[in-house]
Amino acid sequence: MPVRIVRLGTPRHTNEGLRIGTVRHPPRGVPKSEYATQNWYDLWLPELAPSAELVKLARAAETEQDWAAFARRYRAEMAAPTKYGCSICWRPSPGRPIFRSAVTARTRRAVTARCCASCWRSGAPFWRGNDFAGQQQPDRRGATMTIPQREGGRILVDALKIHQVDTVFCVPGESFLPVLDALHDEQERMRLIVCRQEGGAAFMAEAYGKLTGRPGVCFVTRGPGATNAGIGVHTARQDSTPMVLFVGQVGGRLVEREAFQEIDYRRMFGQMTKWVAQIDRVERIPEMVSHAFHLAVSGRPGPVVLALPEDVLSAVAAVPDCGCYQPVQAHPGPDALQDLRQRLAAAKRPLLILGGGGWSAEACAAIRRFSEANRLPTVCTFRRQDLYDNRLPNYVGDLGLGVNPRLAERVRQADLLLAVGPRLGETATGGYRLLDIPCPRQTLVHVHAGAEELGRVYQADLPINAGMAEFAAAVCNLPPVDASAWRDWLRQAREDYLAHLQPPPARGELDLAAVIEYLNRRLPAEAIVTNGAGNYTAWLHRFYQYRGFRTQLAPTSGAMGYGVPAAIAAKLVHPERPVVCLAGDGCFLMNGQELATAVRHRLGIVFVVCNNGMYGTIRMHQERRYPGRTCGTDLVNPDFAALARAYGAHGETVDNHDAFVAAFERALAADGPTLIELKTNPLAITPNESLERS
Repeated sequence: MPVRIVRLGTPRHTNEGLRIGTVRHPPRGVPKSEYATQNWYDLWLPELAPSAELVKLARAAETEQDWAAFARRYRAEMAAPTKYGCSICWRPSPGRPIFRSAVTARTRRAVTARCCASCWRSGAPFWRGNDFAGQQQPDRRGATMTIPQREGGRILVDALKIHQVDTVFCVPGESFLPVLDALHDEQERMRLIVCRQEGGAAFMAEAYGKLTGRPGVCFVTRGPGATNAGIGVHTARQDSTPMVLFVGQVGGRLVEREAFQEIDYRRMFGQMTKWVAQIDRVERIPEMVSHAFHLAVSGRPGPVVLALPEDVLSAVAAVPDCGCYQPVQAHPGPDALQDLRQRLAAAKRPLLILGGGGWSAEACAAIRRFSEANRLPTVCTFRRQDLYDNRLPNYVGDLGLGVNPRLAERVRQADLLLAVGPRLGETATGGYRLLDIPCPRQTLVHVHAGAEELGRVYQADLPINAGMAEFAAAVCNLPPVDASAWRDWLRQAREDYLAHLQPPPARGELDLAAVIEYLNRRLPAEAIVTNGAGNYTAWLHRFYQYRGFRTQLAPTSGAMGYGVPAAIAAKLVHPERPVVCLAGDGCFLMNGQELATAVRHRLGIVFVVCNNGMYGTIRMHQERRYPGRTCGTDLVNPDFAALARAYGAHGETVDNHDAFVAAFERALAADGPTLIELKTNPLAITPNESLERS
């Protein structure tokens, strides 16, 4: 007989909390036609949310022996651990949850809560409503305000839920065991991605922040775990990525004794983050976590570090939760917008430069409408090429390492630079040589979310403190100006860009320019391409055309080892999109152990490893300064394809272009991760330079 579960007010009116009754109306969602042919019954179980096995026993029960078997199962489930927490004591219930009713003191409105058997039998008052769909929520102004007791780890995980965290990256440590225990109860709502090294975990959290615009969350243990994670924090800082790193810490009675793995994280992370703090009282967990999330996404986005002493996580307190964080960004004023439009109308050789963090797909679409309406030559900064579709006729290149010399000269010749988002740091300005310090020759309009960045190096003629989305939404509504004055300027800039896209003659049977050109044709527009650092990226950044927001994941910090964990985060966030990681041999092995994480989650990522047997970037500079005196830059590598197979992935090695194309097609069709090792020419050190000597 089909069974529907309903709530009963109190078990003393029933036999062991069970009651069977006939349903007079069809259950919600059951068609009348089906109801007419079925015998529907209610099973009233006030103390539990029944398992499928319990419902199955109830449906089949007819004799007294059947109901005795059902009662045994019922009592077993009441004694078993549960994934649900108690709304009163907030601890994992020793049995399945009871649904309690009460009437608010002021409004006399019935509300429902979820609690464990102990709290239910004791008649403890409650104030939180359960989180099941369709249940009435309490009126806090009228409900009894008895706040539940919770362990620190539980309070922290509840805060993460409130801040809509759906993925947590970590390498587990005994310093935050109460958090892991609380996460055990949230496995359906919050994915825990266990990584193989803290640097990989931090990179994944950083990439998650880039992809979603929400803070990437990472947990690492104290001491060595924190130092390993530092590379991800530094990348989040330089890339302006929202991220919250939680670090285990020794208990309060051990502080300042240089206890086992003790570090003062305020001094360690101080300059790399927006805020570093240690939560020394369990009552302050909701407050400080809320501040961390607000700070990570507001103004210039960036990383926040919170240290978690062991005794705080295991302490118990009655503390209310905070609400979800809300990003705060400045908006451009109407006077600044009118000033910008007047300067643009007077310009003859303008350039729009896009970069920095804090962008969204909507902001990119708005800035595109503004750029196209005014026919502005548009440039992206280092590893921000996905902010603007590279195929559009007014995209003219990127200001990065190995910049197109003609584009660099065009920056010098411009009479108006509208920089939206970038800090205008070393890479974007050619080592601070494209613009004079502190007052550029060009008229400079600098838009940035962080007021502290405006005027830091360059004095702008018009500084505008605004978030990217806020500025883009405002500027795209400005009436367009007459762009005829820079028609030829735009045409020449685009021609220079297209000429720079043409690869030089191939060097060897496996040429990286041809590989990138094939990827450009083969991958769909929504594909995500990740990379770390090294000379191999020069081919990717020059010849690949990014076609949409967050199709590029790469560290502006220049961190090696970024590509592999970033690809894993990308595939976890967007399993429906193709993800390709391009890595050098040195770059891959800095976080190659995370291939085990990709295999564990059966992530269909294609890893392309360019093996030239050297640290290519260092070798290039070495040959320029000390020709023929190679020292410390040669590598002895493993068989990367065999290494991939040892992890459980598919692996192939290729040494010519046709073999690569065939291997890549097989990789795209594979069920799980694939690694393709490219045996590249070690003499081809950049797209235009060779180590060959006459």
